[in-house]
Amino acid sequence: MIELDRRSFLKGAGAGGATCALASILPGSLAALEKEPLKALGEEVASICEMCSTRCPIKARVINGKNVYISGNKEAKSFGGKVCARGGAGHDLLYDPQRIVKPLKRVGKRGDGQWAEVSWQEAYELMADKLNTIKKEFGAETVAFSSKKGSLSGHFFHFAKAFGSPNTFTHGSLCPGAYVMASKAMFGTKLKRDLSNAKYIINFGHNLYEGINMSETRNLMKAQADRGAKLVVFEPRFSIVADKADEWHPIRPGTDVAIALAICHVLISDDLHDKAFIDQYVEGFDEFAKEVQHYTPEWAEPITDIKATDIRRIAREIAAEAPHALVDYGHRATFTTEEFEMRRAIFAINVLLGNIERKGGLYLGKKAKTYNKFAGEKVAPTLAKLTVEGMPKPSAKRIDQSDKQYTMTWKNGGIYQSVLEAALNDKPYGLKAWVMARTNPMQTMNDRAKVLAAMKKMEFIVVCDVYISETAAYADLILPESTYLERDEDVADKSGKNPAYYVRQRVVETIGDTKPSWQIFKEAADAMGIGNLFPWQDMETRQFAQLNGDAQELKRLKEKGYLSYGKPLLLREPSLVQAFVEQYPQAKATDADGTYSSQLKFKTPSGKIELSSTQVESFAPGRGVIRYRPVELKQADELYFIQGKVAVHTNGATHNVPMLANLMSDNGLWIHPVTAGKLGIQTGDRIRVTSSVGSEEGSALVTPGIRQDTVFAYMGFGSKTKELVRATGKGIHCGNLLPDRTAPVVGMNLHTTGVKLAKV
Repeated sequence: MIELDRRSFLKGAGAGGATCALASILPGSLAALEKEPLKALGEEVASICEMCSTRCPIKARVINGKNVYISGNKEAKSFGGKVCARGGAGHDLLYDPQRIVKPLKRVGKRGDGQWAEVSWQEAYELMADKLNTIKKEFGAETVAFSSKKGSLSGHFFHFAKAFGSPNTFTHGSLCPGAYVMASKAMFGTKLKRDLSNAKYIINFGHNLYEGINMSETRNLMKAQADRGAKLVVFEPRFSIVADKADEWHPIRPGTDVAIALAICHVLISDDLHDKAFIDQYVEGFDEFAKEVQHYTPEWAEPITDIKATDIRRIAREIAAEAPHALVDYGHRATFTTEEFEMRRAIFAINVLLGNIERKGGLYLGKKAKTYNKFAGEKVAPTLAKLTVEGMPKPSAKRIDQSDKQYTMTWKNGGIYQSVLEAALNDKPYGLKAWVMARTNPMQTMNDRAKVLAAMKKMEFIVVCDVYISETAAYADLILPESTYLERDEDVADKSGKNPAYYVRQRVVETIGDTKPSWQIFKEAADAMGIGNLFPWQDMETRQFAQLNGDAQELKRLKEKGYLSYGKPLLLREPSLVQAFVEQYPQAKATDADGTYSSQLKFKTPSGKIELSSTQVESFAPGRGVIRYRPVELKQADELYFIQGKVAVHTNGATHNVPMLANLMSDNGLWIHPVTAGKLGIQTGDRIRVTSSVGSEEGSALVTPGIRQDTVFAYMGFGSKTKELVRATGKGIHCGNLLPDRTAPVVGMNLHTTGVKLAKV
């Protein structure tokens, strides 16, 4: 148990009795905050940010015992030693009076906001009693476990496996899952972008200037500013990345795949593809070429609203810069049911350009084991994989495992939204409980009403978080996690062209009665009688084991925060291979052309890049070859509704952080002047947006930076629970407008739908 060395973080929270309505989260009665001096754990501590999923390396120091100054870690050169607005606001979590700092048990009806503070022992006992009872009566598989992927999900999913449930889910099907599965289907692994060295970049709505990834965003800036790279953007709205591009093409929502296939057609028909690369590394080219011969730019023009002459010109321009050119495979874009085909078509362009393992192209990450083999010596330590004997193997199938077309999703985060169907309709079987860690499906999953109905049907819900999120507001038990500035965590692999590791470390002593998630689930396991499956003593024990008992390297990593080993290596780039061989005398012998081209292998059934896949065909008939399928996203009398990220917020996670809420608390609906004029709407007017599943009221933002048939809103706004005071009722709640619709093969929740618009 954590011994508190200061008085309660929230004055009066629970002081007058066991039950309270949490004054700190009710408008007009914020709890008084006692700002005792922060206790720093070092003059300057190297750590990792967690204000978004990028998790940039940082340095942090306490200023006058009152605040924490956060900057980038200069050891991580690709990140530029910088942080974004979100990263700079991380200290604002520490003293936020709306933060939860003790375990809370629901005492009223779900959603009523009535809570009782309880001890950790009481919380663990309640959790153990409820979950073990459900396991005994219905089976461990009737408990779903979901988490934002990343630093805490490893321990959390270890807990789920120890409990015996196969039903673990990340946020992949709500955000990045499709490009990962498309990459694995074609290459057998994930690929990375070498943006900084690209001379020509095509972008399909991957808005790196708003959905900021410090390393990739800076690399895109470097390519444009330092190398004069041309950037061409296909996107329905004039986003920040479109504003910074050389060309913006306002594509019809959901037709990206047609553009990508038309570019492939030009590259092949005009004999602009890299034949030598394809002969050596590609399987299924003939089948793919046969399919794309139909997809001419003239065919694509009426589908996409992009001129055939522009498509043809762009294809020829990027081919002229190959292999130092790439098509960004994206992260979030205008999703359709053809998400798998869209991402594969984008990867296909890169394959035709022959840019794999070349500067300015795509490449495979060089982790220590692979890098050391090429070097002929131990350049970087290999992280040990920590395993535990006796881990139970679930006998039941996952709830998303009934349709074999989703074979790839089961090992890539699962179909998160399948929790809803299982809870509401017992398909393929019912769920009785839901345990969540730092995930907010009430905001990020489609059809909020359906999510709410599913939660209300659950017998028991546990949420581990920093705030009472929109989802946590409907939990039975809330476990307060320490902020990332108060946590130590596992050593993490950050390898790119060469091996790299970094580590999160505590910057300040823990405030309140919170705990790091790894400790929460270890102690919960003890209470549930499965503590033997958590044999490590503490986090330093794990870090030591990860580095194979190398105390000196662990010390060095903690001092630096980020360690990069060796020289950058791309197997088909002569200059990099030459520098690598000169550095390591025992390095593997190169090919006659001075590269490691012959060593490039792929983890696919054929060992090659699979433009056409018999494996995919076996579990998703008709999907082996990439092809175009028309989709219907709206009715004739509706507008397309699309949504996306903004630079100062992270999905549905940061809208209650004080500094960020002050920067942006609302999300005006983007409407084209012609569309607005027909409806008598002006900027600032109150408008109502209605879809097949919900209706939202918000404010209008009239702008020519969007198509006439499309409206747009930034996601994460419009919370509907009173606990998130700064976010509640402010803006349009995208999840309340988007229907629960799942894409084939990749299981993605679609983020495009049809809506009707009216002035209030």
